[in-house]
Amino acid sequence: MSRIVKTIGRLPLVQAIVAGAAATLIELVRATTRWETVNGEAAAGAWSGEKPVIVAFWHNRLAMMPYCWASARPFHMLISAHPDGRLIAKTVAHFGIDAVAGSSRRGGAEALRSLVRLAKAGESIGITPDGPRGPRMRIREGALALARLSGAPIIPAAVSVRRRIVLRTWDRLILALPFSRGAMVWGNPITVPRDADEATTLVLQEELERELNRVTAEADRRAGHPPMEPAPVENIPLKRANARA
Repeated sequence: MSRIVKTIGRLPLVQAIVAGAAATLIELVRATTRWETVNGEAAAGAWSGEKPVIVAFWHNRLAMMPYCWASARPFHMLISAHPDGRLIAKTVAHFGIDAVAGSSRRGGAEALRSLVRLAKAGESIGITPDGPRGPRMRIREGALALARLSGAPIIPAAVSVRRRIVLRTWDRLILALPFSRGAMVWGNPITVPRDADEATTLVLQEELERELNRVTAEADRRAGHPPMEPAPVENIPLKRANARA
């Protein structure tokens, strides 16, 4: 039965209906929530079109990130080519957000090239550096490679709301509920030099992870929740574990 439900859920018509319903819920939450924005000036240049940025947020905040882009400027998100990713892409399309399909496991190299071209053309990017399958709230190397090749700074961002549902998925995906209060927190930009070697990249990777976890904890605190914990350290790639030692 579960296989039948999954197959039906991947039909284009069904996905279009579900995406429309999800977009309606997102819009309802946005309209009925009392929002607090912290350090919004970090993204102001991108909102006004002065310079592109790479907005980094954890995968468990993916359903809430349309709230963050307070601009009509083009915005693109790296989203998995998996059927679940296609559903997300159809949902965010309702908010004028374009999806670039790819992941570390499938189509990643071509997606990276596409994102670099977009950033160099002055358009901003959204990326979940622990996606598509984790470890949860641990930085993978894709975001750093994109920043190094494009020259665009990475800005960590997080959203949290008081009324929410946390799913039992690998990332503990958060679904926001309407009539709540919420917080959007922006972090400090991180720039990756074009000539950054492996050691420098690992240091910046650690810095980005700390800053992204900091703003995520701050958003949760302001929404009335304890911080969500990252995956255990033993789940991170060996190269990073050696760098920590």
